[in-house]
Amino acid sequence: MTTLATTGRVQVFGVPGDRHEEVLTPEALDFIGRLDATFAARRFDLLTERRRRSALLRGGTPLDFSRATKPIRNDPDWRVARPAPGLTDRRVEITGPPERSMAVNALNSGAQVWMADFEDATSPTWENIVRGQLTLIDAIDRRIDFTTTSGKEYRLSDRPATIMVRPRGWHLPEKHLVIDDRPVPAALVDFGLYFFHCARRQIDAGSGPYFYLPKLENRYEARLWNDVFLLAQDLLDIPRGTIRATVLIETITAAFEMEEILYELREHSAGLNAGRWDYLFSLIKNFAHRPDFVLPDRATVTMTAPFMRAYTELLVRTCHKRGAHAIGGMAAQIPGREPAAREAALAKVRLDKEREAEDGYDGSWVAHPGLVPLCRTVFDEVLGDRPHQLERTRDDVHITAEHLVAVRRTAGRPTPEGVRDNIAVALRYYDAWLRGQGAVALNGLMEDAATAEIARVQIWQWLKHRAVDRETVLGLLHEELATLGATYPWAQLDQVRDLFERTALGKELPAFFTTEAYARHLVGRPAVRA
Repeated sequence: MTTLATTGRVQVFGVPGDRHEEVLTPEALDFIGRLDATFAARRFDLLTERRRRSALLRGGTPLDFSRATKPIRNDPDWRVARPAPGLTDRRVEITGPPERSMAVNALNSGAQVWMADFEDATSPTWENIVRGQLTLIDAIDRRIDFTTTSGKEYRLSDRPATIMVRPRGWHLPEKHLVIDDRPVPAALVDFGLYFFHCARRQIDAGSGPYFYLPKLENRYEARLWNDVFLLAQDLLDIPRGTIRATVLIETITAAFEMEEILYELREHSAGLNAGRWDYLFSLIKNFAHRPDFVLPDRATVTMTAPFMRAYTELLVRTCHKRGAHAIGGMAAQIPGREPAAREAALAKVRLDKEREAEDGYDGSWVAHPGLVPLCRTVFDEVLGDRPHQLERTRDDVHITAEHLVAVRRTAGRPTPEGVRDNIAVALRYYDAWLRGQGAVALNGLMEDAATAEIARVQIWQWLKHRAVDRETVLGLLHEELATLGATYPWAQLDQVRDLFERTALGKELPAFFTTEAYARHLVGRPAVRA
């Protein structure tokens, strides 16, 4: 166990790295300590409530819009804050981990926004987390230019994208920062380090400290973030309302509280995003015990499925009713070099973005710089010179609770190809994640943790309801592990198999594979206190 620093109540356990001392300053650690002291207990209570609510759903309690918050939904007068500098026009947003070369490419891509992702696209090794914070500091200070050993140059353009940061979700701990033998919530670490070092830098540059908030399940979790923002701004003498945050609606329970989430964050809100792959994962995870929620191969459950259409249209209506941006989902395709495959991928992306723009979305996500021009063209065709289409209030949309969970028309049994694909993708992503890589090119797509989550919960669901037999899954698991080992001799097959068995083949369904991996397998971790 290596202790890098001890500052007040905060202990840092980790192997010291190049320039780590620039991020892990005594003042920054004290700032995180103050956030932790104020909010860690509330976070623990909210996670306890998550587990209670999940048990109720498994027991058959139906989801519905809250009667208690009906006055908020029926009040026509409240609005969120006006767009902050750099967030008025968001027609193209690009996402990816805060890795140096990928950051330069994203900032130079022509997108309006780059979401620096410490969550699903980052494997949370200690080096990745600290190095990611350094990348953001250097990008804001325009010290990010570099030349690789092969001579390739990375230079930041004169008009880079606006930076938004996605911290890890409330459910994850950061075991390398410890207070009283207890890990600090990872969300507070990612938010706190960036805000402490970069908030004033961003304000001085004419922008601001902007965030994406993942995995929220209800309004109380949004309220917790809002209170974190208030305290953080007060501690650093930054005016309240300077922070802006977009919430990813990527859990089925949050879909029933979109207006309430906007309301809780209204002083700091920058809108909502349709985090559709995690949303599909959340729906399967929460209803995996019910036979009427068995879904077919994930590739066939598209955004035109009735329950997915209900969710995305409700999001636009909710946002525009309150003056908030509605940002569409990810296009994960990687434009290849082979002409036919490239054109097929681009055609698929165009159809997806045309649907979003025509539905009223103000912008959308891409994972690869090569998709930025196409996404921009599609939204230009709808928006023209307007920065957004907030005036489209979508009063024609009327979504009920039944619409949001209406999977009957999409339900079906898996194909043999779908079972194999889920196993193969989960294994390949687990291996990359355990080796410290969170964004992975798989089968022409840039995948992150959401893909692995969908793949493994579908396997669990299919086994639970005998849509596939266990012997078949074990046989495919053996074959795909052998293929993985032959393709990547350095693959950690024992750890990958163990993680897959724990997260997809057990009697119970773990909520997130990342918590299991954190507990047992995180590569490069020092010994840390539990």
